[in-house]
Amino acid sequence: MKWFCNPAAIAIACLMVPVCAPTFASMPMAADYGCVNCHGAYPRGESPSLEQLAGKMAKYKGDDAALAQKVAKYRTGEPLEHIDAHERLSTEAATRLLRWLAEGAH
Repeated sequence: MKWFCNPAAIAIACLMVPVCAPTFASMPMAADYGCVNCHGAYPRGESPSLEQLAGKMAKYKGDDAALAQKVAKYRTGEPLEHIDAHERLSTEAATRLLRWLAEGAH
């Protein structure tokens, strides 16, 4: 039996890879976005550590509607002072990071 590859099917499968890739946040993602600069092992100023943030965000675990509201407030600078690094995040990145925190930042 001869093996057959459909070039169109291969192209479609390759295009779908980024869409199907995991959307989980992680410590490397937090580092890439600069979160650890203020919230890392040695928090900057009065910034809470990632561990403290995870504790505060735990109440949003599994509640997508509440998490979405938190993301919207976070990106507009509420209830905190306006923090450029927070406001520059895309909605998707902020959602992934806050969901990661809500799930314990593991």
